[in-house]
Amino acid sequence: MSEHERLAQSPTADAPWRQWGPYLAGRQWGTVREDYSANGDAWGYFPFEQARSRAYRWGEDGIAGICDRFGFLNLGLALWNGQDEILKERYFGLTNEEGNHGEDVKEYWWITDGTPTHSWMKSVYRYPQAAYPYERLRELARAAGRDGREPELADTGVLDGNRFFDVEVTYAKAAPDDMCIEITATNHGPDPAPLHLVPQVWFRNTWSWGRDARRPALIASTVDGWSRVVAEHSSLGRYTLHFDGDPQLLVTDNETDEALLFGRPANPSRYTKSGIGDHIVNGDPDSCQVVQAASQPGTKAAAWYRFDEVAPGESVTVRLRLIAGDGHGRAFGRNFQATLDERQAEADEFYDRVPLGDTPEEKKVARRAYAGLLWTKQHYRFRVREWLEGDPAHPPAPDERKGPWARNRHWTQMDVADIVSMPDEWEYPWFAAWDLAFHMVAFAQVDPAFAKDQLILLCREWLMHPDGRLPAYEWEFGDVNPPVHAWATLQVYRAEQRATGHGDRLFLARVFHKLLLNFSWWVNRKDPEGNNLFEGGFLGMDNIGPVNRSEQLPDGWRFEQSDATSWMATYALHLMQMALELARHDEAYEDVATKFVEHFLAIAQASTHFGSAGTPIWDEEDGFCYDLLSRGGGESRPVRVRSMVGLIPLLASASLEPWVFTELPAFADRLNYVLHRQPEFGQFLTWREDDGKRSALLSLLDESKLRRVLTRMFDEGEFLSPHGIRSLSAAHRGGIEVDIAGYGHRVDYEPGESRTPMFGGNSNWRGPVWFPTNALLVEALTVLDEFHRGGITVELPTGSANRVTAGEAARELSRRLSALFLPGADGHRPADGKRIEASGGPLWAEHITFSEYFDGDTGEGLGASHQTGWTALVAVLIAGWPKAAG
Repeated sequence: MSEHERLAQSPTADAPWRQWGPYLAGRQWGTVREDYSANGDAWGYFPFEQARSRAYRWGEDGIAGICDRFGFLNLGLALWNGQDEILKERYFGLTNEEGNHGEDVKEYWWITDGTPTHSWMKSVYRYPQAAYPYERLRELARAAGRDGREPELADTGVLDGNRFFDVEVTYAKAAPDDMCIEITATNHGPDPAPLHLVPQVWFRNTWSWGRDARRPALIASTVDGWSRVVAEHSSLGRYTLHFDGDPQLLVTDNETDEALLFGRPANPSRYTKSGIGDHIVNGDPDSCQVVQAASQPGTKAAAWYRFDEVAPGESVTVRLRLIAGDGHGRAFGRNFQATLDERQAEADEFYDRVPLGDTPEEKKVARRAYAGLLWTKQHYRFRVREWLEGDPAHPPAPDERKGPWARNRHWTQMDVADIVSMPDEWEYPWFAAWDLAFHMVAFAQVDPAFAKDQLILLCREWLMHPDGRLPAYEWEFGDVNPPVHAWATLQVYRAEQRATGHGDRLFLARVFHKLLLNFSWWVNRKDPEGNNLFEGGFLGMDNIGPVNRSEQLPDGWRFEQSDATSWMATYALHLMQMALELARHDEAYEDVATKFVEHFLAIAQASTHFGSAGTPIWDEEDGFCYDLLSRGGGESRPVRVRSMVGLIPLLASASLEPWVFTELPAFADRLNYVLHRQPEFGQFLTWREDDGKRSALLSLLDESKLRRVLTRMFDEGEFLSPHGIRSLSAAHRGGIEVDIAGYGHRVDYEPGESRTPMFGGNSNWRGPVWFPTNALLVEALTVLDEFHRGGITVELPTGSANRVTAGEAARELSRRLSALFLPGADGHRPADGKRIEASGGPLWAEHITFSEYFDGDTGEGLGASHQTGWTALVAVLIAGWPKAAG
């Protein structure tokens, strides 16, 4: 069976082939879900040091792990090199207060391959042979300060001389409930070194909270050389995990060591979560069950494979097999290797049919991007009401969690237990609304069913707020992300339409109806003056402004935002396009399409003509759009900081294809009526006639304004970098002082890590290149070029006399973004920067890191180093951004 056939059999999230996957998070400690503190200090309430001994409430974590789609039964890799003070069971990183630029993972691992149904998955974890330098990494970060580079694991010297093991974990499904697992560790160092491979299986703790007393069971046994763990669960049923060879089986309980952590007189169980590690590392004979024949029931078990000396260049391999039911004695027969070989061949066949670029390097980048994106599908479970109240078997929640400032107190309807696409599995092991929208554009190329499911999921009643808000992210669900859900929905709809010849109108309608509520929420809550100028707050672009735009300004001042207003103009156009597509089969949608045209025209008029108190967002003198500072009494002035805020208006363009005017006459008549009654709206509409067929372009910026903005955007002294469009103009390298409500604030162009702590250490929209907005600019240029038939030309770069069409500019921008991950003339990838990945060593050069954002001057990858998420859009850019027209 090919991967395409498996996908055809798996149109829904509960399909058998989707039952198991890489849904286990890389980090659960330090998340909001596990924070039951009074002050909301998630990092401090559940630190890394406690994770080995303390049961999680809402999820689990592990290295290169998998779990079922409900997160009940988990498998992960643990390791010990004979030097570490603890068993390596999970990734380590610095918390927001420890890192000199905020939270940061301090491990090296890469997702190297994968298919959408997770019938085939591969990852590599790089494990040092010396003791892991936990405290040394903290010391380096403290010494570096905010102006210094982030210290990485390689900076400690622990990896010098290639003294590490590469541990490759491969999963291949023989059937939906039959998983073949191979773990191969290779010593790349110059000396022999010991290694303990300790694959683990455990149940998420669901029984210790006073809400469900049912307790699953793991029973390990070794009989006639057949080592296995049988897992019994009331919902999952029975699974058997087989271990090849003759490992020592160990069994404990996934229970908190309350005596150790909290000074309690006794523990709820004789054995605790850290029991296996205590036995292996500390030699404690009583910390867990050491299985001779068969164990008593437990909830966490491991197979301990000991390799006392692995020679330089030598590889050692262990094999596991997870099978529904009792399993069988032929788990590691010829079928095992045949399954691995077949799934790898099928993965190659699958990606042969996915556009991946032209060159071998481009194909490698795109395939790795998709693999990483697939791996960051995580089980996400959170009942906000229960979290706020606390659990019956534990002390009551502190009063502060019930007060007006309690985190997410207005989201008590949130009750989610689903597989959700995360930005990455460590720094962001939780979903973010606008991140997810971008993920789905890439997902649509390989798994449109999952893409549709995710976009619908965020609109479901157990996630979407009753007032119409989409949840932003778990640190504060009520924050406002840019409204790109409609855009992503159209992209996914059109991708499937191109691939199959027809679009899924039911999917389109389901999302559209929910977004009607969301659009109304924006209009009612984010346009307080009713003047069609919007105040979205930080809008996901964190510290791009001189101050936190989500906080209230003094003396009645407020922001009327160029980007919030432009996002809403764009949102109206996307909802119009959705309504027009639905109206082709149901004329009732024509009226709704008209509504959104009129919304767009009103927003366009407000932003470029009069604005609040007579000041427009569009600045005629500078030829750019700025945020406005406004307050009652007619006071209004622009905040003259040139940033991505002023480029977002470029996104508000949409074409009306000839079929609109032939198939939907009522819509066409209403549009003509509006333009006749309000001719000033005509400046936002451009008409074309081709062979008697009429089409039109709705655009926030007319051609004159468009050219002026593009002149700045493609100026290498401002926004255009060798690696994409910067988030802040490089014209502000020397800094710019602006007055905000009577107080002076300074903004500096910062191409790399930010020196301001606003929105946490990792936030930086003051210069770097960010993939999501760059991808939107590529698509906007493509739309303009398609409508104008190559008639819009620009200088690229500005001042070069090299004129190109908007479409050629889009392709050049795509090329620059894609080149971040491709070897340059010097053989190095710009995204590797000055990190060890750029050292030239083949063991480093073969792996590609998909970072969160990129230095605006050098292209070095920064921020979350495993954020494949929206950076996976590089796969779409390499293949060529698809045509916008449906």
